[in-house]
Amino acid sequence: MGELVTVRVCEGISRGFAVDARARIAAVVSGADALVESLRVRVGPVGPTGVLAQVNADVDGRRIRVQEVAVDLGEALDRLADGLRGRMTAVASGWAPRPWPRRARSRGPAAAPSSVETPPAGVPEVRAQQVRASEARARRWADPQAARTELPCAAGPQDIVRRKQAHLVWCSPDAAARTMDAMDFDIHLFTDPATETDAVVYRVGPTGYRLARTAAAGPPTRPIAPLTLSPSGAPELTENQAVERLAAAELPYLFFAQPGSRRGRVLYRRFDGRLGLIAGAS
Repeated sequence: MGELVTVRVCEGISRGFAVDARARIAAVVSGADALVESLRVRVGPVGPTGVLAQVNADVDGRRIRVQEVAVDLGEALDRLADGLRGRMTAVASGWAPRPWPRRARSRGPAAAPSSVETPPAGVPEVRAQQVRASEARARRWADPQAARTELPCAAGPQDIVRRKQAHLVWCSPDAAARTMDAMDFDIHLFTDPATETDAVVYRVGPTGYRLARTAAAGPPTRPIAPLTLSPSGAPELTENQAVERLAAAELPYLFFAQPGSRRGRVLYRRFDGRLGLIAGAS
């Protein structure tokens, strides 16, 4: 089973770690009933002291991804193996909406606002700090009983260091939610065929699934995912305006529309604190 696993160790990580990573991930796969075609593991440093571990796999014909951050190599790999085991089980048993972690909500305000929408004006600083802390804890899905560490990232220059441009998949919000879960994303950009507009689903309270489009529209018909709906269309912003808004509100990501074309874009903060941009191809 080890021949299915390829490991990429980035600069700053011991090369000997690749052997341990391959063995542990292969052990997870060997005990699974699902058909696994390949696994690609990548481990690299993040921030001054953290480790980012990621695995991409093809399981029963479906692409999945697990991404974990920890304070040392051993913990990162433990979390990666546990996450992969859970993701493979979910694929084999069929998709079901993930619970929104109650611990993330209970420690913050009762109802945190959407992290891709403009924060309300006039929010007191104490309230704003509570919202930002709640959003940071809620950035990634976790089992309510599991402890996950959100590592602080050093603030970097507000430049877009990675750009992705792709022909967006036309699919229902339910299908987009399934992809978001399978790929361990916090936000997923797609095109909604019902409205023929670019849209996102993303992880936020109260249900853990929210739908936003570049143009305001009604809710989808009988969705399976417990979607809440953004009442307004995405703001039309230039890249510089989007960067300024994301930085000013300390958001993990921002969904906006390109001026003129109204194509959807997602500006997001990477684990290293710098910025990336996902854009629909024109």
